[in-house]
Amino acid sequence: MKNKYLISHEAFVIAGYAIEAMLCEVAAYPSPGLVSSVSRGAHRDMDHYTFIKSTSILSKYMVLFAEEGYSNKTPGEIFKAIRSIGIEAENEMFEGTNGVNTHKGMIFLLGISCAAVTKAIYHKISFSEIQGIIKQMTKGLVQEELSSMDKEKATSHGEKLFLKHKIEGIRGQVERGIPLVFDYSLEVYKENKDLELNDRLIHTLLCIMKYCEDSNIIHRHSMDTLKNVQQKAQKIVSLGGMTTEIGKEAIETLNKEFIKDYISPGGSADLLAVTVFFNSVEEYMNTL
Repeated sequence: MKNKYLISHEAFVIAGYAIEAMLCEVAAYPSPGLVSSVSRGAHRDMDHYTFIKSTSILSKYMVLFAEEGYSNKTPGEIFKAIRSIGIEAENEMFEGTNGVNTHKGMIFLLGISCAAVTKAIYHKISFSEIQGIIKQMTKGLVQEELSSMDKEKATSHGEKLFLKHKIEGIRGQVERGIPLVFDYSLEVYKENKDLELNDRLIHTLLCIMKYCEDSNIIHRHSMDTLKNVQQKAQKIVSLGGMTTEIGKEAIETLNKEFIKDYISPGGSADLLAVTVFFNSVEEYMNTL
């Protein structure tokens, strides 16, 4: 039977970077409160192997996201197409994990990111223009899906948080071109390239946690808990994070605290993976 998908080389390459980034994020330890190759973190319903299963399921969808971007379609048309693919990806993820949400936020962020990157490659434009493509793809998203939302129909955590706290969450991040990554964490990741990869990942994670309006923390706990998490991350980074022994000890202590208190900075984890992804993409695009 003839394959209905004629996938470009570029789509496979970029999807590969997305899968690598997802695996790097979940392998790193000690990632406070998060699932890792060593610990379940603050989770009782998932472990490292759940993430391996989920990532394997999502690998084909990362290829499809990237292939949608590698075209002459408008950014808006691409976004509409990948939203449909994203729904399929979520459904298969939940089926494979028996209903456990391992990667819903990651599907959204990396789906958009993969498509934006291949769109840039298709038109032979530079890495620096990818953020603008993301903004074009998601223009008006907050207004369309949050600001004008029927309060009685709010079902997702993100929708409920917007109604209660006016936090735009992941939709606001992408509509602004994921500034926490492009304007901050990507540079942090580059600056710490001399660290071992595990330490580099954890250090970058703590830096992201300083600023991330993590909807996962707010949903499980409260705005006060989020502010407390941000302050603790700030303090640890000021101690040197993974670049100093005192910083490492503070991260170990924070991890134990988060596990005990059931705190999981899942939104920051998603942005860490996106950071790793764009670092790989930038290096690749510099060779084109």
